[in-house]
Amino acid sequence: MNYISKLKKIIKKNKSNLVIGLDSDINKIPDYFLKYKFPVLEFNKQVIDATSVLVAGYKINTAFYEAEGVKGFDILEKTVKFIPDNLIKICDAKRGDIQNTGEYYAKAFFDKMNFDAITVNPYLGRDSVQPFINRKDKFTYVLALTSNSGSNDFQKIKIGKKYFYEYVVEKILTLGGKNAGFVIGANHTDFLNKFTRSNSKIPILIPGIGSQGNDLKLLMKNLHNKLFLINSSRSVIYSSGKKCTKSRFKESVAEAVNKLNSQISEG
Repeated sequence: MNYISKLKKIIKKNKSNLVIGLDSDINKIPDYFLKYKFPVLEFNKQVIDATSVLVAGYKINTAFYEAEGVKGFDILEKTVKFIPDNLIKICDAKRGDIQNTGEYYAKAFFDKMNFDAITVNPYLGRDSVQPFINRKDKFTYVLALTSNSGSNDFQKIKIGKKYFYEYVVEKILTLGGKNAGFVIGANHTDFLNKFTRSNSKIPILIPGIGSQGNDLKLLMKNLHNKLFLINSSRSVIYSSGKKCTKSRFKESVAEAVNKLNSQISEG
């Protein structure tokens, strides 16, 4: 099954366009997890247990695991394996290097860890993206217009009559076929409106909802594409607070997800 087919299937089955960001920080997880041998792994497992029938999938920012060295990579691999295979597994690695190096990144995250999709930085050009989009059964979310304030530094440089990010999108659309979509921040509603009206079959990954504080209702009014995934991380996984019990933790995470799902569907 190709990525878009899998995406459509799980969105319909779980009635959700939400992915949870497992950006798990041992300093922020509830205290009761610290009694486990591998606190972050147990935390991730309980988040997944509480939400696997409520969401479309999970996005894992690899920085939170790479920072822990060999142990972190082991937790990363075990977390990905624990996610049910019918759910979307996105590797938020933001890789982008020359083609030869890119091939090894693709092997690491697609072949070794079995992620369905990856985020890629296109700054080095088409040959840095090609190793990822060449994988017919996988998917690549290319950074187009991101939610952070620093995105203005380069992405919104105007070249002639267009912004730099518009050139990126145009180029990837000619290269990617059915294997590439875009990361577009929730704060860029004007561009989301324009892009999704003319590209209703291109998957997009949308960060910036939850702790980043962007307006979900405004976002939903500007989406004209059913193949979107909205990511929420901290506002879901840390919703219970540090002093919660095990039973309350799962309830709190599920409540946060159900609230977001309702807001998305109502939008």
